[in-house]
Amino acid sequence: MRLQRFLARAGAASRRGSENLMTAGRVRVNGYVVTELGSKVDPLIDVVTVDGIVYTLTQKSVFLMLNKPAGFLTTMKDPRNRPCVASLVPTDQHPGLFPVGRLDKDTTGLLLFTTDGQAAQNMLHPSKHVTKHYIALVEGIVLDEDLEPLRRGILLDDGPCAPAQCELVDKNSRQAMSVVGRKYHAQHLEYKASTVVCLAIHEGRKHQVKRMLEAIDHPVIRLHRQSFGPLSLGNLKQGSWRLLTDQELASLTKMGIQQ
Repeated sequence: MRLQRFLARAGAASRRGSENLMTAGRVRVNGYVVTELGSKVDPLIDVVTVDGIVYTLTQKSVFLMLNKPAGFLTTMKDPRNRPCVASLVPTDQHPGLFPVGRLDKDTTGLLLFTTDGQAAQNMLHPSKHVTKHYIALVEGIVLDEDLEPLRRGILLDDGPCAPAQCELVDKNSRQAMSVVGRKYHAQHLEYKASTVVCLAIHEGRKHQVKRMLEAIDHPVIRLHRQSFGPLSLGNLKQGSWRLLTDQELASLTKMGIQQ
């Protein structure tokens, strides 16, 4: 098996991240540093380590979700010591955890973590069409017909977007609370000329939802991801995490995300 594929399946990192570990000289096979991409290992015989930690395919992968609060970078380490999501999840208990995809620093909501690099790659690959649902508080009053360009597939500077499912949401509804806030009327009077929009996309370009809404002249004030594929936050409090249930893991297996 190719070493980078082994590392991804063993949960060391994503496939690309595993390649970076190799080229950085952090991977050893039977005690020897291996930096050449494409090198092969026998999972039943060879001892593979990353930074001294042994990885095997018999290790059970870990999957957990975090309800990310605003103000945290989606990275496990920041050279400028800014707050990172790594401080919110049990990295000591589950070494090798890393986030699946990214949420912007000011974006809240469901962020999936795993130790399974292959599953993470599958979750993000366009061929799997994993749908992500967002709730956005945007500037201005949006009419339903204003959303038509998004439903047809709007053109951004890096190419056309796939058609998005989108609808208007009542600002006073429970669904809108994640972006409006429960003290909206008392503390956020400046948001009176605003609208809550629900969007569902399966692409994952950088700042995609923000750019889509800005393209129809309604910049995002706040953004929250409420679901990722078959996974939903439910009653998980902001800043808290939980392991996926057996039922949720089975839903990922059914989609071909994890084995």
